[in-house]
Amino acid sequence: MAQVPQTFFDALAVRTWCGLALETLGRAREEIDAINVYPVADGDTGTNLYLTVESAVAAVEAVFAGHAAGSGPEGPTLADAARAMAHGALIGARGNSGTILAQLLRGMAQVLAEDAPAHADGQGLRLALRQAADSARRAVAHPVEGTVLTVASAAADAADGARGDCGTVARAAYDGAREALAATPGQLPVLERAGVVDAGGRGLVAVLGALVETFTGERARGVAGSAGPGPSRAPHARVEPAAGPVPVDGALEECADGAAVQGQEGPAFEVIYLLEAEDRAVERLRERLDALGDSLVVVGGDGLWNVHVHVDDAGAAVEAGIEAGRPHRIRITHFGAGDVHTTGAERPPRERAQRAVVAVVPGEGLAGLYSEAGATTVLARPGEPPASGELVQAVRRAHAREVVLLPNDADLRHTAAAAAEQVRTEGIRVALIPTRSAVQGIAALAVHEPDRRFDEDVVSMTSAAGATRYAEVTVAERQSWTMAGICQAGDVLGLIDGDVAVIGSDVAETAETVLDRMLSAGGEMVTLVLGDAVPDAVAEHLEGRVREGYLAVDTVVYRGGRQGALLLIGVE
Repeated sequence: MAQVPQTFFDALAVRTWCGLALETLGRAREEIDAINVYPVADGDTGTNLYLTVESAVAAVEAVFAGHAAGSGPEGPTLADAARAMAHGALIGARGNSGTILAQLLRGMAQVLAEDAPAHADGQGLRLALRQAADSARRAVAHPVEGTVLTVASAAADAADGARGDCGTVARAAYDGAREALAATPGQLPVLERAGVVDAGGRGLVAVLGALVETFTGERARGVAGSAGPGPSRAPHARVEPAAGPVPVDGALEECADGAAVQGQEGPAFEVIYLLEAEDRAVERLRERLDALGDSLVVVGGDGLWNVHVHVDDAGAAVEAGIEAGRPHRIRITHFGAGDVHTTGAERPPRERAQRAVVAVVPGEGLAGLYSEAGATTVLARPGEPPASGELVQAVRRAHAREVVLLPNDADLRHTAAAAAEQVRTEGIRVALIPTRSAVQGIAALAVHEPDRRFDEDVVSMTSAAGATRYAEVTVAERQSWTMAGICQAGDVLGLIDGDVAVIGSDVAETAETVLDRMLSAGGEMVTLVLGDAVPDAVAEHLEGRVREGYLAVDTVVYRGGRQGALLLIGVE
């Protein structure tokens, strides 16, 4: 951690602030998660904020590391650090809360990086906070008062009236945010009924408290996780206020239209993706997504956007992104039966479902497929396997008493086991089925019956997965020894049950050889999952091969998206 306090807002201050914000959110994460009731009581606001800031920290540290590795004595500029912070938050934004926080940081970065100053003073910080609040409000399709947007605006208003250095401005913004947070229950009836304040606003107060500490060296009084009682799971947890009325610790997810407040049920899916698109295409996308669902937040700019929406038709939301540009890092979360936007006083925060399935999937297409089948998914991007914390978060998001966990990768078994062990301490019954491929997970999910006894369901799913042989077709990255001989970089490899069995030069021919070897041992069903680089002609060729050579075998084809492997094959 860099030394505090900082005199001006320079690159080192950005780095210090990000690190302190991550520490503060780490202390407050469970507390904020526990009091998340609007618009969906899915208990992940604190975690989403933490993961968003964690991504910002990683980006800032990478900039500093890059300059340290260079030959010049100069470190990164304020513009370098601020842009890295904003970019890291944008690409790592989680949930509605994290998406809006990413836009707040982007708004600040736009001012801090303007004209490439060496540092910003109190006036610069005031302008940055105003730009942050205004840009975040514009990013939300239907802003609602009593949310993080209200808290951000109050912070900017308070900063506008402060005169002095960065420490003075930061403290004014923090005090204004705390006062606004305390008033949120009076602005949103759902918060008042639950006896809580907005959780996203609570998280923003924590981040602003870290800003105070950056410039004064003193931990802000009453900041989340640092004063008063420790993190509590009770929805009525309170902390010591800095001034004014006693705030009730908060509830979020902060976007959306007033339907949630009025007691109507909300959509079944949360869809989030990064989008590479032009500004005009994004404006059309906003209109289309606004018609599809609610809780719409689109943040970013300069060709890269983070899109968040709650919809009933997850596929349509993704298709809208495809029409606008190139979506990737797609996350689709199924809220589950009864897990909808918080309703009126006649309905308490949602009960846990009896059983849920949580699955790691290697591509956006499979994420949609699994979600439509009712599973909560964790996307494993090429070269970026999920950490145990992401799996823990997904299990909590599933909000069930019993959870079946499908890692769908042999290398993730220990990670999944660690996650399962952690959530068991929270009273959740978890069964880990050691699926080694997404096609084994598909087979397990096909026989899943949540109404039967948990043990019986787990045995049936385990048997189905174990009876499914799996293979993948991929491209060798370098020369290496394999069980099939020496391969060269660029060779097409066919792996059966994790071992290289075929080395070829053509995707279709290699896949056909792999399929023939697998079906020589028998089978009734072939599952093909195509990556985004594989043309449909390959699937048509393989389907024809199965029809001609294996009359009693059926074939089903899915598009997996950006899944790493060119092709996944399952034989049941």
